Amino acid sequence: MHEKDPVISVIMGIYNCGDTLSEAIECIVNQTFSDWELIMCDDGSNDDTYEIAISYKEKYPEKIIVLQNEKNRGLNYTLNKCLKQAKGKYIARMDGDDRCDKERFAIEINVLEKEPEISIVSTDMEFFDESGVWGKISHPEYPVPENFVKESPFCHAPCMVKREAYMKVKGYSVSDKLLRVEDYHLWIKMYKCGYRGKNIHKCLYQMRDDRNAYSRRSFKNRLNEYYVKRLAIKTFRLKKWNYVFALRPIIVGLLPNFIYDKLHKGRLAK
Repeated sequence: MHEKDPVISVIMGIYNCGDTLSEAIECIVNQTFSDWELIMCDDGSNDDTYEIAISYKEKYPEKIIVLQNEKNRGLNYTLNKCLKQAKGKYIARMDGDDRCDKERFAIEINVLEKEPEISIVSTDMEFFDESGVWGKISHPEYPVPENFVKESPFCHAPCMVKREAYMKVKGYSVSDKLLRVEDYHLWIKMYKCGYRGKNIHKCLYQMRDDRNAYSRRSFKNRLNEYYVKRLAIKTFRLKKWNYVFALRPIIVGLLPNFIYDKLHKGRLAK
């Protein structure tokens, strides 16, 4: 790695987030760990997202790179485009409508430096809307293959990953079968190659999400989740009865909204 290369490359796909993008970027700018670059790629926005990104590039020309897709291509493609520009030893994620703790990078990089067997690190995550924080999610501290059947074992947006792990698996796989589960599939690929991860049990990241967003998830996306769960079972040679648990996203998708709403909010309650 060239001595002038940043330690951390932050990759951010941005799409119609003009109202929130400045707050997200300021969370990066104000990190206590300052050796970073931010690579944003606008995915065909039709608001002022791109213009706001450019204004920050002009303000921090040595730290920020702004790319643009000719049309909306999806998160997988967009993040891969960012990855091609990344020069950091570590790759961090951030979304254009979220916010994170100013110590996030320092805490995550400390794990990666002190635990050499760890290549993926993420954190607990809170959900918030205009009324404030309404829920949180946490995963096992050291996920094992068996954890993949229940759900994705890491929150995607708060993650920081060794660049070598991204390169080994050639980044995100681009497929209609992986829409909304691109990270889930990424972790399977990395674990298959022998990389392992850790979840920090502190809420260092907040995702902007209204309380009913998950219930609006399309049935196609639920089929995608089922596909990835089956892939995890096959990849890690897990016991056959796990295929029953893999059906959960489909079963949930068939539940009446009021029942699903109650189950989901109970799970994410603070």
